Amino acid sequence: MAVELSFCIVNTEQRELLVRCLDAIAAEREGLPFETEVLVLDNASGDGSPAAARNHPVAPEVIALERRTGKGENDTALLKRAGGRYALLLNEDSELRPGAVMALRDALEERDDAAAAGARLLRPDGTEQPSAWRFPTPTTAFVGALFLHKRFTVQSRGQRTRKVDWAQSACLLVRTDAAREIEWFDPAFFVYSDEVDFCRRLRDAGWRTLYVPAAVAVHHEQLSTGKVPERRIVELSRNRDRYMRKHHSAGAAAAVRVLTAWAYAVRSLAALVLPGHDPRRYWRHVTATLRPDRGEGLREAAVEHNRGPRL
Repeated sequence: MAVELSFCIVNTEQRELLVRCLDAIAAEREGLPFETEVLVLDNASGDGSPAAARNHPVAPEVIALERRTGKGENDTALLKRAGGRYALLLNEDSELRPGAVMALRDALEERDDAAAAGARLLRPDGTEQPSAWRFPTPTTAFVGALFLHKRFTVQSRGQRTRKVDWAQSACLLVRTDAAREIEWFDPAFFVYSDEVDFCRRLRDAGWRTLYVPAAVAVHHEQLSTGKVPERRIVELSRNRDRYMRKHHSAGAAAAVRVLTAWAYAVRSLAALVLPGHDPRRYWRHVTATLRPDRGEGLREAAVEHNRGPRL
């Protein structure tokens, strides 16, 4: 029987979360009326993740990289390997809730013009995490500078499936033929803005992206290891700017930098008096946003990892 859907998981040093992700996939597969496969790409982890995946009951195909690479490049590798008409991109820190796969697949089956469908994401405490937005523009940056982004920029709301500009790839179902048509993810985006660029190029090719609230996944979001995750902030800022320069003008990119830095500066000032907020973290966003060409990000961290420990 031909494979209908490929589960595609990228993992980096998160063995326990990867096992939880695979456990949720195993539960989902039991009720699916079509053939599936599970692909795990391990991004040069040193915590035993590849062995844990190989020993899991879902019997995934494990691609164990020896050198760490970027999210866009890794998702492309999985999409190219996938045998299904559909590929469900998952982070290792995403845990599917029952019925999520069928809800996403049904949404794409019902709309021939849709090539991607994103799930509703919940934090571990059950609160909702924004997971679909309007494409970044000077207008959305201006809305953010007025702190009205939750009302006008976030699109992951409501109880009905709806068209959105882009959805987060933590749990994103993709038509593999459409991904092939636009030549996959752009490897220039090491991490962050990779799915924004992907959905933008889908739209430019005539496809649409959906937000499917009936599909739910818990997103554990294991992103930072300290109060000021320096390299993640740098990578976020540089790829936001890369997206703007790729799809807009240099002037538009500059406007977004200034407006976004303003919003972070206000947050930094407010954090001086608000409990539970770190003004240094917000201020680092200011400096990285204004000068995205400076500093070392996650790409440089991967290069260091690939060089191995210094003797």
